[in-house]
Amino acid sequence: MQTDISPNENQVKMNGNAKRISWVAGLTLLAALVLSLASVGYPIYVIRPFRAQGERELAAALLMIRYRPLITVICAVAALWAVVEYWRAQSQRWRRIVATLGALLVCGLAVVARVNIFELMFHPVEHPAFAAVGQMKLDKDDKVIAVKIRDTARAYPIRTMGYHHVVNDVVGDTAIVATY
Repeated sequence: MQTDISPNENQVKMNGNAKRISWVAGLTLLAALVLSLASVGYPIYVIRPFRAQGERELAAALLMIRYRPLITVICAVAALWAVVEYWRAQSQRWRRIVATLGALLVCGLAVVARVNIFELMFHPVEHPAFAAVGQMKLDKDDKVIAVKIRDTARAYPIRTMGYHHVVNDVVGDTAIVATY
């Protein structure tokens, strides 16, 4: 005995399958977005100036920096698959647009993961400016890195060094790199 499926029953089965695919694709896209944001954002959050870092969180951030190019590429591939499947399963235009924007964001994060943000944040000071001690406006608790070579002395405020981490300078006739 053969049972015929009416067109309405067939449509209901397709709608159920489309909903399932839509959910799986949507969750995959959301997971890719969250993982990409975390792998790019967490190291920036942890490794920033004037914030104490714990040993474990710093180790986790450095490990994430090492593997984030791979993580974000995998997330981008998953997001592209998810958006294609979502487009096939979803008929509402605004949902398709949101899914596409999410996939583009994941792909953008995959590109950003290859940029060493810390080199951009902590660029060296090539030509530091100096003033006499009496003209400086330092708080009494401010710390400095002091360098004296023969008769020439320099002081590099830690507050400034926290943003740049490197100062290229010449003290007397000697080229130096002060770092913090």
